[in-house]
Amino acid sequence: MGLPLINLVRFKGIPILKQLHLEEQLLRTSSHNWCIINDGTNSPTVVMGLSGKVRELVDIENVVRDHIPVIRRFTGGGTVIVDDGTLFVSLICNRDDFPSVQPYPRTIMEWSSLIYSDVFQGTADFQLRENDYVFGKHKIGGNAQSITRKRWIHHTSFLWDYEARNMGYLKLPARAPQYREARSHTEFICKMKEYMSRSDFICKTIEALENQFIVSPTDLDIDSTIQNTDYTHSTKLLSKTELEEAQA
Repeated sequence: MGLPLINLVRFKGIPILKQLHLEEQLLRTSSHNWCIINDGTNSPTVVMGLSGKVRELVDIENVVRDHIPVIRRFTGGGTVIVDDGTLFVSLICNRDDFPSVQPYPRTIMEWSSLIYSDVFQGTADFQLRENDYVFGKHKIGGNAQSITRKRWIHHTSFLWDYEARNMGYLKLPARAPQYREARSHTEFICKMKEYMSRSDFICKTIEALENQFIVSPTDLDIDSTIQNTDYTHSTKLLSKTELEEAQA
């Protein structure tokens, strides 16, 4: 059998809320495989997993004071703050196209880590540790999934660069990876820009995808795609009232 086809869509700097709305819609309503690459997002934004508790994960006083948006996404996983220094790669796949990949988060991550092993080959000590992509003991990418009866999405936010002060909008989670060893945010993560350029990462990611898929670059108008549908998104921007109520 030949390789499955995947539609590759590339964006630069689109708002993360729009990206998440598009991904959720494609997962639920499309029958095609998709790869979405977004080179940065337009402004600092906190993004929480589906079941995350705001009061435990976000410094609510600081995000309200500084007007930092907080989004609850449709996938599981942890809480991150993203901005122009974050590179996003999302894979939306039909389960039948990858019968050897069991539809569970761990096996999906093990499969996807093979793609990124090709991307970072000869660059750094890349590994999948617990639920994170790391260079050695330092996190470079956080992962999340949503799995349906016939499809799944695996998306990653890569820390090409970050503003240390933005990490102050996040609290230390009560449940953390064992390899974190109680390190602070800035001691726990590292910047990919110290190892490769943004353009190299994107080019190498596309090359690595070609080992798993027939890659078809595709133009997609994100606004018209999201708006021309009756689909109701579960990903939402939390209001100031919702944040303040969570703090009470």
